[in-house]
Amino acid sequence: MRRRTRLIWGLLLVILAVLALAPGYFIDWRIYVAGWRLLVGPRARPLTSHAFETSPVRLQRGEYLVTGVLACFRCHSERDWNALGAPALTGKLGAGHEYSNDGTSTPGLVAPNITPDPETGAGKWTDDMLARAIREGIGHDGRALFPGMWYASFRWLSDEDLASVIVYLRSVPPVYNRLPKTRLTLVNRMAAAYSPEPLTAQVPSPDLQSLAKRGEYLAKVADCVGCHTDWYHPGSAVNEKHFAGGNSLPSPRGRVYSANITPDASGIGYYDASMFIKVMRTGKVSARQLNAVMPWYWYRNMSDDDLRAVFAWLCAQSSVKHLVDNTEPPTYCRLCRQSHGGGDRN
Repeated sequence: MRRRTRLIWGLLLVILAVLALAPGYFIDWRIYVAGWRLLVGPRARPLTSHAFETSPVRLQRGEYLVTGVLACFRCHSERDWNALGAPALTGKLGAGHEYSNDGTSTPGLVAPNITPDPETGAGKWTDDMLARAIREGIGHDGRALFPGMWYASFRWLSDEDLASVIVYLRSVPPVYNRLPKTRLTLVNRMAAAYSPEPLTAQVPSPDLQSLAKRGEYLAKVADCVGCHTDWYHPGSAVNEKHFAGGNSLPSPRGRVYSANITPDASGIGYYDASMFIKVMRTGKVSARQLNAVMPWYWYRNMSDDDLRAVFAWLCAQSSVKHLVDNTEPPTYCRLCRQSHGGGDRN
């Protein structure tokens, strides 16, 4: 017993030493919490036997959410990066994706097959397994999911929308596609172990009649702030300035930087609602083609009313000056301390 205890504490000290050399994931006390969580497991509530009743309304709403604002198949499908918007390959919708194959993301990360296939997909997962994974970051097998899965944003999904998503996922054609398990580096396993948080309270449906509340809800579950904010350069002029852009994102065509979508002139200050909707429908800003890392291919399925609400909410945010243009050659930006298109004009 003493030997086992010493081994555990020794492992914990090694983990903490590694994390101390890995800024950008944890700081201060979070290092210790992360180390402890790797040893004892993530925060998680017990599974229940609750099952969601299928209805035509839920099927329709679930399809709208999954293929639109939530863009679930963006990550959980093999995609054709040679086609406009990089759609899912035919016959691979929802069948999962091994990210190490394209070198674009976290090493060892695998987005699982979420079709109802009983052998290689989610066919044997219970509804609560799916619910807990989607909003709380705990996989069907009890492991912590890497934060690249947008569960921190999906926590905002109302209970009814969550039910609709799960009902719809049960209805998509099953695809047999055996994938390896996720095998993360030590630091990324710590990031995963630290992040999940149980959700035990009800999440009511938002007031979709209110333009502001509808826009806020949709922007949150779409994780707009997650992609369009630079989180990794403490001390820079735009670090953690919401929606100011500059977040470095990998793609099979190289790294791109998220755009500024604040109402500043360097962001979307010159847009009106019609232009915003057109950009989401076509993936183009005038003659400039958006990189397919921006999931406009899925957002184009959103209704005009929903896109108009998201635009109104973005226009109500604080303006931040920070020009990012991926169609230009990269140059150094003094604001975000990175090299991206249009950087020398900041």
